[in-house]
Amino acid sequence: MQLHSFFNSSTSYRVRIALALKGLPYDYLPVDIRTGAHREPQYVANVNPSASVPALVDGEFHLGQSLAIIDYLDARYPEPRLIPLDAHERARVLELSYLIACDIHPVDNLRVLRYVQDVLGASPEQKDAWYRHWVAEGMAGVERLLARDAQNAEGPWCFGAQPTLADCCLVPQIANAQRMGCDLSAYPRSLAVYRHALEHPAFELAQPQRQPDYRV
Repeated sequence: MQLHSFFNSSTSYRVRIALALKGLPYDYLPVDIRTGAHREPQYVANVNPSASVPALVDGEFHLGQSLAIIDYLDARYPEPRLIPLDAHERARVLELSYLIACDIHPVDNLRVLRYVQDVLGASPEQKDAWYRHWVAEGMAGVERLLARDAQNAEGPWCFGAQPTLADCCLVPQIANAQRMGCDLSAYPRSLAVYRHALEHPAFELAQPQRQPDYRV
């Protein structure tokens, strides 16, 4: 398998965690989204029509979008399972994962921040305020979900004793929020999961600073 990835992309980070949890080997192919490599015609035509990262290539099968990739990995390589089979457990994991992937990330990713600053004319301070506002809105929801389900999910992860898709989404979100200087002290449950995850070999291996294209 090949993974087209950018070290600081939270969506790429999610997939790297999933691959590491499943112990799946892959070739890492850097795509520098800061310089627009994800929009190069050859990449769009041959790798990922959505002009984004990550993109997974498994033989002749090409797939973009991190949640779709992780769902594919769960179907093709089911152990350890990241999206539960039980209907209620599956729904809870997806609920939290979608909150991060659909409510927080889309309004705070690189292309949106660049548009806010370069096209709409926001100052760097206003751009940072935008980012922190949506992190706060979304993380408050994450914290409430974790608190609601804590009585039914004893363990150090978002939902019990094993990591799931929710943890694959939460850890990169917190890492990027910390990098952007967000105050996360109001989310102790989320931070507890994050700190526990960083002690797990798969999560440690997937961190941005461990990737071949990492740079400060």
